Amino acid sequence: MSKIAIIEDNASVRGAFRLLLESFGFEAMAFPSAEAFLTSGELGAWDCIVTDLCMPGLTGFDLLERLYAQGNAPPVIVVTAFGNSAQRERARRLGVKAFFGKPIDDQVLVDAIHRAIEKASNTWNGFKR
Repeated sequence: MSKIAIIEDNASVRGAFRLLLESFGFEAMAFPSAEAFLTSGELGAWDCIVTDLCMPGLTGFDLLERLYAQGNAPPVIVVTAFGNSAQRERARRLGVKAFFGKPIDDQVLVDAIHRAIEKASNTWNGFKR
């Protein structure tokens, strides 16, 4: 069972994403902020991260930069209500696997997570298996 971290400041969206992913067979844990996720002690436990960008405190981009600086981040998918082309390009440069606006179709999100996990599992030290 794949483990998915959800980082979203909006409680109703956070809960809806968690329930959705669990209904598709994922093990999902939701965090109300990037800070809560970073201090959870669970950083290496995830197969994929779904995060918002616009959050109080550390933004989604702050989170991405910290994760990627560590060099061993799982695939990241961004789902944001306030996305624009500059943010999309910045996310692409940071290595985000998918970037979606809210609201998002449930199946589109689940498919993107499956693709991100599959692609990550087929790569070892930067080389395709």
